Amino acid sequence: MNEPVVLVVDDEKSLRDFVRRNLEARHYKVLTASNGLEALAAFNNENIDLVILDLMMPHLDGLETTRRIRETSKTPIIILTALGEESDKVQAFDMGADDYLTKPFGVGELMGRIKAVLRRARWLEPSSNEEQLVRGDIRVDMDRHLVTVKDSPVELTPTEFNLLVYLLKHAGRVLSHRVILQNVWGMEYGNEAEYLRVYIGRLRQKIESDALNPRHLFTEHGMGYRFEG
Repeated sequence: MNEPVVLVVDDEKSLRDFVRRNLEARHYKVLTASNGLEALAAFNNENIDLVILDLMMPHLDGLETTRRIRETSKTPIIILTALGEESDKVQAFDMGADDYLTKPFGVGELMGRIKAVLRRARWLEPSSNEEQLVRGDIRVDMDRHLVTVKDSPVELTPTEFNLLVYLLKHAGRVLSHRVILQNVWGMEYGNEAEYLRVYIGRLRQKIESDALNPRHLFTEHGMGYRFEG
């Protein structure tokens, strides 16, 4: 298997070098950029497996860089920034980020998040006895990673796909935030309720005929979420 290629984007050279050294020590191939414009140029010229991106940068900030990458690619993006307010996280996720880590951070935490994001980006593998998953008017072709609602195709990112599949497989049950996060995002997660709020909102926009009055994906306040077919 080829080494994963990671693009590290930050206007602080010391931070770029720190992340690069730790990644290279773990056999990742690393490219670096100091701002969003350099990042887009590198992204368009190389086969990138993961982008690690700061928010506050000159020339083109991290949010706009994320938005532009998402216009053409599902490559996972981890935001690495000093901005730690929940509103900052929600805005980054709305632009298409996959994960969010606040500075200062531990190397172990960063590496765990990188592994988890790359794992999710590879999609779920179909089981030998479940190639189709159908709940009401929603159909999932596990082998082709294809989702249709009322026979119309719906495009999902790998994380959205994995989340929907998990919810469909446990239809009718109330699933807590922690249970969903650890089964979809990974055991490294559990307290990131804002992740779920954004992703559940995205799924409602894509699978519900009226996202404000859902027929499938319900919030159980103080508990979690429930899918009904």
